[in-house]
Amino acid sequence: MSTFAKRERLLLADLLETAGPDAPTLCEGWVTRDLAAHVVVRERRPDAAGGILIKQLAPRLDRVMEEFTAKPYEELIQLIRTGPPRFSPFQLKQIDEASNIIEFYVHTEDVRRAQPDWSPRPLDPVFQDALWSRLERTARLTGRGTATGLVLRRPDGRTVVANRGTPVVTATGEPSELLLFLYGRQSAATVDLQGEENAIEQLRAGKQLGI
Repeated sequence: MSTFAKRERLLLADLLETAGPDAPTLCEGWVTRDLAAHVVVRERRPDAAGGILIKQLAPRLDRVMEEFTAKPYEELIQLIRTGPPRFSPFQLKQIDEASNIIEFYVHTEDVRRAQPDWSPRPLDPVFQDALWSRLERTARLTGRGTATGLVLRRPDGRTVVANRGTPVVTATGEPSELLLFLYGRQSAATVDLQGEENAIEQLRAGKQLGI
């Protein structure tokens, strides 16, 4: 597994273990048990995980999620720590890098930032650049549903267009914060928004962001 994905995986497992099975998360309607089951199903049940993106497969995903949320919480944590099965495509470094850096970073923050005493986690510049690289590849997909134009900008001025449209809102922040914003965690992301007031309110309160 890639260094960053492995680090975030282990951090997520530790946080889930410390928080316990019934702690809140930033994922609407989910406590930590649900989030742990989601991570395991995504890696270990590809026959059901397609329901995350494909509406027709959602009923099967729901059934499998129920099965996994009923498992002992400690077992779910151990499955996250040990990683995907031996012959899973997630074992390939390139796929792990492409698919899991964002997945585990975002879900780690889902647990951290749902707690009342959370504080910003310092991230090294190399990791921020890795997140930015993934953000450049996914911005159009995750931002396509916004009712406004959306430009993402790093503090150093580098930008990526998440959605072409008007009026335009520019979100400025570190790549890690822009990712959280773009993946539907607007209320917990530390970003500066510039643009028309109504458009900003739409982005902050709307459900259009994320996959």
